Amino acid sequence: MLFNSLEFLIYFPVVTLLYFIIPHKIRYLWLLVTSYYFYMCWNPRYALLMAASTFFTWLGGAVIDATENKRARKAAVGLNFAVNLLILFFFKYFAFSVDNVNNLLSVFNIAPINVRFDVILPVGISFYTFQALGYTMDVYRGDIKHERNILKYALFVSFFPQLVAGPIERSQNLIHQLSEKHTFSYDRAASGLLLMLWGFFQKLVIADRAAILVDTVYGSPTSFYGFHFAVATVLFAVQIYCDFASYTTIARGAARVLGFELMENFNVPYFARSIADFWSRWHISLTNWFRDYLYIPLGGNRKGIVRKYFNIMLVFFVSGLWHGASWNYIVWGVLHGIMRVIGDLTRNLRKLFCALIGIDTKKPYYPVFQIVLTFILVCIAWIFFRAESLSSALYILRKIFLDFRPWLIFGGGLVEMGLSSADMAVLALAVGVLVFADTLRYKSIGANKMILDMHIIPRFAVILTLLFTTLVFGIYGAGYTSSQFIYFQF
Repeated sequence: MLFNSLEFLIYFPVVTLLYFIIPHKIRYLWLLVTSYYFYMCWNPRYALLMAASTFFTWLGGAVIDATENKRARKAAVGLNFAVNLLILFFFKYFAFSVDNVNNLLSVFNIAPINVRFDVILPVGISFYTFQALGYTMDVYRGDIKHERNILKYALFVSFFPQLVAGPIERSQNLIHQLSEKHTFSYDRAASGLLLMLWGFFQKLVIADRAAILVDTVYGSPTSFYGFHFAVATVLFAVQIYCDFASYTTIARGAARVLGFELMENFNVPYFARSIADFWSRWHISLTNWFRDYLYIPLGGNRKGIVRKYFNIMLVFFVSGLWHGASWNYIVWGVLHGIMRVIGDLTRNLRKLFCALIGIDTKKPYYPVFQIVLTFILVCIAWIFFRAESLSSALYILRKIFLDFRPWLIFGGGLVEMGLSSADMAVLALAVGVLVFADTLRYKSIGANKMILDMHIIPRFAVILTLLFTTLVFGIYGAGYTSSQFIYFQF
């Protein structure tokens, strides 16, 4: 079930209404049943897979909690990670691994391996697997007590708002909320619904409209020039941000209506002033997961500079692989790792260079320069993320740098990219609204609270304008199939 579907517009009010009617002691059972129903709308069989992952990690937590023996505790953690990562490998990376082994065998004229399993990638498997494994590590470290009620733990893993595409919630934040009594609150519901409305605006008006242009250009690389690819790449940066952020915004809003608070997953990432800053703002839950459960256990920055940069590169390699079984994603992750390391190594050199040529880093133009440069670097990496193949990504890069043709902006060069002039105008205005909203957040001004604190007339004027814009200019309606969120494939 997609957030941007008619089914969800029926499902969510029903779930919410009955949640506040049902006695507190059994509300978690209602949420568990409805969360599994939400997931089973994609493929009922894969609910068994999620249930198996839930059982193994819960059992591992029980073993860790029941013994002080270090070997037994480590064995429980190791077994949990092995079982869950093997399941993830089979469904997500087995075919990719076989293809790469066969490519290597062909170099030596060895017959290929003809083992094939025709399986569909279970939606959200990377998200709920990492959330469950994070719980195991938190119990092992003593950050949280083992949840003895397996059904409450199952709800922690399957909680429908953030089940499919995050945020990857930490056990310390969510599990205790499952036992708290939540009474209906008008203010909380209004805040949550406004968040959801903003998420629908990002998805339907911006992301899905930008996707038309991006898909047109990236779907036919030989038909376009560097200028087209530059525009499409910038719009892909907008598309993937609005698509992914919209999911987590709707998830946070839906959870808030029910009385739960989920972590923020995005904090104006395109206002980042460096690659390191970008990753502190983009997909924050995944960044924190890799930091706490991979980077720090590997030694972090405690074992010398060489080990530090090796750890960084390994984390970004795994991050790329987490996003998909393709060399495109791996290259994308490694590129970010390289830029992260170079940025760290050249920090003092850049300060010295600025001092030598008289650049005042305290002037307002300098942060703007850093933001623009970081955005350009992020967009270059996005090419590898979006392109159909590595060869296609390299072709697009060559076009941008060697065959740009900026004059194509005149004479209808933009219209031939899949969007009409009217749609381009709508997209430009909507992106302007997005930039304004993110600017407020960057300046620590909470737009949600600011709107809700307004006098009733301007408050409803703003909300109705946003609702009207989403309904009128959103990409949906007759002949339209609800667009899947990009991160569902990961």
